[in-house]
Amino acid sequence: MGGGGSTRRVTFEADENENITVVKGVRLSDSVIDRMKEPSSPGGRQHRGSGAVNDEELKKRIAEELALERARRDSEAQKRRLFGKLLERERISSNEHLTRAILRERAATEEERQKAQRFARQLEEKDRELKKHDAYYKEQLARLEERVKPFYSL
Repeated sequence: MGGGGSTRRVTFEADENENITVVKGVRLSDSVIDRMKEPSSPGGRQHRGSGAVNDEELKKRIAEELALERARRDSEAQKRRLFGKLLERERISSNEHLTRAILRERAATEEERQKAQRFARQLEEKDRELKKHDAYYKEQLARLEERVKPFYSL
């Protein structure tokens, strides 16, 4: 990235306040423009009046800035892709957890239903047994009353 030379021609102009404006070519961020305004040599700013702008240094600076900008964009794109993959994994994981929870609840519900049916059968069986005992005791009571009738009549 940015290692090869660019075939695109870019023209710059400086206004009276030494602000750099892109006339033709590439859009630059404010930070790039600010760095381009900085003096390139420790001795101070270059003189505009002479028209001596170090084109090679300027091209090198622009190429570096463009390479940094591309790297930043690529890094952000990669972060977005990784974040998207992470979100997808999280979604799949939560769906699996939700599915397992639903299956556990269904199994518990089915177990409770079977338990209720078993208790209902046991209750019916006890009811039949109680009716049977009730009939037996009524019959025994009737027999005893028949045996006792002669004693009462005396």
